[in-house]
Amino acid sequence: MSSGSPPQGRGRGEGEEEGASSSRPRFGRRRTDYPSSSRPRSADAVWPEHFVESVSIRVADEAARFEGRLAAAPAVVAMFQVCSTWRAVSRSEFLWQVLCRRIWSCRRRSLPSWREEYVRLHRTAANFRAGRSAYFSLLSPPTDDLPCCRLALSDRHLAAGFLDGSVRLFNVPAGRLLATFRADPHRDRLGRFSQAISGIVLLDNRLAFASQDGDVHVAELSAPREAPRRALVGNLMVDGTMVDFTGNARWWVGLFAGAPGHSWRVWDAAMELLIFVGGGLMDSAAVVGWHMLTDIMKPVVGRARILEQGVVVGCSTSSMEVLDLDGVTGTILNQRELRHGGALVESFDAGDGRVMVVDSRGVATVKEVPALTEVSRFPTLRRSERQHGSPSLEGCMNWGYALVCISRGVHVWDAITGEYLYVFRQRIGMATAMAASDRYVVAWANDTGLHLWDFGAL
Repeated sequence: MSSGSPPQGRGRGEGEEEGASSSRPRFGRRRTDYPSSSRPRSADAVWPEHFVESVSIRVADEAARFEGRLAAAPAVVAMFQVCSTWRAVSRSEFLWQVLCRRIWSCRRRSLPSWREEYVRLHRTAANFRAGRSAYFSLLSPPTDDLPCCRLALSDRHLAAGFLDGSVRLFNVPAGRLLATFRADPHRDRLGRFSQAISGIVLLDNRLAFASQDGDVHVAELSAPREAPRRALVGNLMVDGTMVDFTGNARWWVGLFAGAPGHSWRVWDAAMELLIFVGGGLMDSAAVVGWHMLTDIMKPVVGRARILEQGVVVGCSTSSMEVLDLDGVTGTILNQRELRHGGALVESFDAGDGRVMVVDSRGVATVKEVPALTEVSRFPTLRRSERQHGSPSLEGCMNWGYALVCISRGVHVWDAITGEYLYVFRQRIGMATAMAASDRYVVAWANDTGLHLWDFGAL
């Protein structure tokens, strides 16, 4: 019997038509009339490129969510081993561009391809996690007792603002001094420290810096020898002291203490026009704000940080406030009173949609913005250090790590999990200003000067 014949005992019924029988599948025989789309085929033929890209992005997201961002690359690389079609997707620029944005919040590349950019970001983060960096001492402390007030970092530059109103610009990672910008020394002043730098906005092509008297100056980085121009003229008697200044390419934000109900001032950075005034975050610090003009040793009373989501977060010693910048009139999205003795404001910083603040007991808390829900919490001080009264802790953070400088050095924690990682090998003394990006950490200590760590050099 041929393999195509029906088995015995499986004949047609007496009233069954030949045509109907011939159209039915016969048992014991392999069908050959399946539609072509249902036939088994190799993985190379089944999975279209855009589908594999979508799966790869989903796999990377899940790995980063549950195991951390450094787990995304190994998870995606494992997918590329399935077959030649999946391996070919590893050359997709679209895939790596999406992964740079989703995993590392990177929207601009500095290397020729997005794949190279992803590799750079992953390697830098791995170095940061393990504490591998190149160290540079950029500037010795000046002999005229001129402390640094503010630090700012970009991909190519470092800016340091000083008590006398000057801003020094360095290139990174070489650390070579490129220019020193000074505001007009002959303008009217009210208070010995009214010209002290209160904030810096550092972009690729220009630098904006503000002083405590409310003036904002702009310098073009393409013309470092030209004097900066005064873009905004402050009014101390009306606005009070500008205790902090932050921003990006779209907005400038000033935090003021001295005029109740006028804590926030927001300008359109391109037009240099005021678009919002309001908020009561600094109302309780009005008197201290005035004293900052004559006594630089007063404790820090307020800090503000702008985030990419179009919000700015402010912190005083007693509360936090989240302001929506996308609204035409400005909207207070959230307010939160701080417990446990309030905040050490000099430790306040933000990065990648989260903020960090350290309370008077030395306990650091990382919160999501704008809800201000807690992400992690960890102690920064030993018990013996907490017994010596309220400490002064300088802190900063980037996309994934929290850094706090105490007497034992610069210590690093995972900002998401709160896990303690390591301490920098270099002992710089007590920092009074710090800043961090995804690649660099910079700190100023009055006793030892300006220090830079580069985590992308190795």
